[in-house]
Amino acid sequence: MASQILAFSGSLRKDSYNQQLVEHAAEQARKRGAEVTVISLADYPMPIYNQDDEDASGIPAKALEFRELLKSHQGFIIGCPEYNSSITAALKNAIDWASRPKEGEKPLECFAGKIVALTAASPGALGGLRGLDHVREILGNIQCHIVPGMVSVGGIHEAFGDDGNLKNDRTRGLLEGLMDNFVKTCDALGKK
Repeated sequence: MASQILAFSGSLRKDSYNQQLVEHAAEQARKRGAEVTVISLADYPMPIYNQDDEDASGIPAKALEFRELLKSHQGFIIGCPEYNSSITAALKNAIDWASRPKEGEKPLECFAGKIVALTAASPGALGGLRGLDHVREILGNIQCHIVPGMVSVGGIHEAFGDDGNLKNDRTRGLLEGLMDNFVKTCDALGKK
C-alpha cells in the first residue's frame, strides 16, 4: 500500500508561493509512489486558539476536520512561509488546535510519529530559510520525525518555468532529493 501523505502550506493567500511549491513537491512525491492529498489551510478557518473558548465550546468543526486529515495520513509535506523571520500565525494556530486531545485520544495523536518534509519559498534571497528552524523545533517537540534536508527556494516569483517545473537545476535536485528521502522514510516508518 502506498504511503498516505497530506500536503499544505502555512499560507492563507490565494496565490501563495508556498502552496505552489507544496503542490510541486506533492507531484514529486506521487512520482515516487505516494498517495498525496493537497489541501489549503484557507479552507479550514479556525479562531485563534484560546483555552477558555475550547472549554466553553469544544474544538471548532474546521479544526476537527483538519485534525482528522492529520490523523489519517502517515506524513506531511508542509510549505512554511516566513513572516518576520518566523512561522505564520495561521500555521501555528492550526498546529495548536490540532494538538488538543479529544476525549479518549492519546496525547499528540495527530502528530506523534508522523514523518514531515519541510519547504519554504520567498521572493527574497533566503527563501524563507529563517522560519524553517522554528517550524522544525515546534514539530520536533510534538513528536514528529522531520526528514533532513529542508528546502528553501529564494526568488520564488521567478523560480518556475512555463512548463511548471523549477528552472534551477540545483533547486530542483534538492527538492527531488528531499521527496526521495521523505517517501522512502514514510514507506519504512510510517505504516499504520
